[in-house]
Formats: sequence, structure tokens, C-alpha cells
Amino acid sequence: MVTVAAVFISDAPGAGRFGGHGARGARQGVRLRRVGMIAAASMVSAVVGYAVVGGLSAAVVATVTAVAAGAILAMVADTMIPEAFEDTRLAMGVITVCGFLVSFALSHA
Repeated sequence: MVTVAAVFISDAPGAGRFGGHGARGARQGVRLRRVGMIAAASMVSAVVGYAVVGGLSAAVVATVTAVAAGAILAMVADTMIPEAFEDTRLAMGVITVCGFLVSFALSHA
């Protein structure tokens, strides 16, 4: 539950910026509804994912979690730090995930 609260708190500034661009009034309302629909879709996806994966073995859950973590790292690398890898744009996500894997391996060696 703490993780869910942290995600909502961390997304609040982004939602405010998203809803604040452009003209006031109806257009802002449409944007805020869109953010709300995305939040609702995320919640439904989390519930369905837990229902599907929750009963599987620990190894399968660990694999799914590892793949999801890698996808998040690749997304963050692609959207948050593109300036650092201008020449390797297509491989940026893979490079970042490999760097995190090496860091993880070294910290647990």
C-alpha cells in the first residue's frame, strides 16, 4: 500500500502540469479526465495482474517482476536521460539496464 501511495504522490506534480497546459476551462477538464482515465486503467491493470500472477510460483513471479523492472528502467532511460546517449539512441535502454545489472551483481558479490 505504501508503494501505491508513493506512486500517486510522485505523479501529482506531473498530473498538474499535464492538466495546466493550454487554455483554461473545457480543454483543461478534458486533460484532467484523461489523466483520471489513465489512473483508473492502471488500477484495473494492477488488480487483473495480481489476480493472474498472484497464484503462480515464486519463480514465475520473480521472472515477471524482473522483466517489468527492466522495462521501467528502459523507459526511464529513453524518456529521462536521452541527452546522455545522443549517439546510441536506439540502444540506450539496453545499455542502461546492463549498467544496472552490473551494479546489482557487484553489490551482491
